[in-house]
Amino acid sequence: MATLSDVNQQSVRTPLRQFSVPLSATRRGARLARLLAAEQLNSWGLPLDPARLVVAELAANAALHGHVPGRSFRLTLSVRRPGTLRIEVADTRGDRLPGSARASGEALAESGYGLLLVEELADRWGVRCGPVPCKTVWAEVDFAPSR
Repeated sequence: MATLSDVNQQSVRTPLRQFSVPLSATRRGARLARLLAAEQLNSWGLPLDPARLVVAELAANAALHGHVPGRSFRLTLSVRRPGTLRIEVADTRGDRLPGSARASGEALAESGYGLLLVEELADRWGVRCGPVPCKTVWAEVDFAPSR
């Protein structure tokens, strides 16, 4: 018979691999996020694309739309199960949630193409709110696991 403690431990997945770093919410920070992600993926032996492009878009959005003076954003890469890379970018603008470019049905202005690109490249993506005042935009990219 499983105890509550056993069930709780089974539901918490320890990542097989994880990398996390705070970066300045600037264009330079967004560029550094892409470069660090590429280096980390390379060291893990994972394919660079499309993950590198997803990181670039999410980090650029954090620097542009999630910027709060004096606050950084956090990039986290993790492999929680074989064959899936999870990309998370957390910023301190929980009051500004991104929406699906397709769901709105409106024509895109000068901005808005980044999430459309994320929708196309990622296998899944979404937004997690909290803890206040933060939000995390995440995307998962499936890849062929090494044998």
